[in-house]
Amino acid sequence: MTAKKRIVIVGATSAMAEHCARLWLQEGPAEMVLLGRDAARTERVAADLRVRRPDADIQTVPLAEADFLNPAAIQATVDDLWRAGPIDVALIAHGSLPSQDECQDSLGACHRALEVNGVSPVLFAEALVGHMVRAGRGTLGLIGSVAGDRGRKSNYVYGAAKGLVTRYAQGLQHRLAGSAVKVVLIKPGPTDTPMTAHLKSTGARMAPVEGVAQQIVAGMAAGKPVVYAPGKWWLIMMVIRHLPAVVFNRLNI
Repeated sequence: MTAKKRIVIVGATSAMAEHCARLWLQEGPAEMVLLGRDAARTERVAADLRVRRPDADIQTVPLAEADFLNPAAIQATVDDLWRAGPIDVALIAHGSLPSQDECQDSLGACHRALEVNGVSPVLFAEALVGHMVRAGRGTLGLIGSVAGDRGRKSNYVYGAAKGLVTRYAQGLQHRLAGSAVKVVLIKPGPTDTPMTAHLKSTGARMAPVEGVAQQIVAGMAAGKPVVYAPGKWWLIMMVIRHLPAVVFNRLNI
C-alpha cells in the first residue's frame, strides 16, 4: 500500500493556501496538517477539505499570534510535526497586506508588517528545511510577492518584507543546489482574495485565486525555482526592475 503524501501548510486559512490544499487532495488522499492563527477558521477549512476528500487525514494545529513570531515556538512546532513523520511538501503562506500609510505613521505597524510578512515565513522555512535536509527529500514552497521585486512608494514596507523572503529563498536554493530538497519561491501578483478585497474599489485588476493556486501546485510539483502567478508578472516585473530611476521616479505606482 502506497503511503499517503504528507503535506504541511503554514497559514492554511489564506485563500491561496486553501485552494492549493483542494488541488493536492484532488491528486489523491493525503495526510495534511493545517497551521493557522485563527483556530475556528482553520478548523472550518479542515472541515471543508474532509468533505471533499473523506479518505484524507486532515489535522489542524492552531497557533497563537505570538507563536508565529517566536523562534523557539516555531522550532518546537516544526519538531513536533516531524516526530509524526517526514514531510513531503510544505507551503508557507501566511501574511497580511498592511496599509503603507499606517506603516509610515506607526513604527509599531511597520514592525508588525515586517515580522509577519518577512521574518516569520523565513523562520518557518529554516526550521522545515533543516529537517528536509536531514531526511534527504522534500519540497518547500514560500509565498513571496511581486512587490518584493522593486521597492515602490505604494507598498514599500510590505515589499521590503517580501524582498527578504526573495533573497532568503535565493540563498537557500544556492545552498541546496544539487540536493533532493527543492525550494520554490512563489510570486503572486494581485489576486482576488479576502486580503485584497479593499483594493477592488480602486479598480485594481485581480487574478482569480483558483488559477493562481493551480500555478503554485504545478510549479511546486515541477520543483521550479520561481513561480510568477499569473505568469505575465515575470515580464511586467522584469520591465519595472530595469527601469532607470529617472523614469521610475515619475511613475505613480
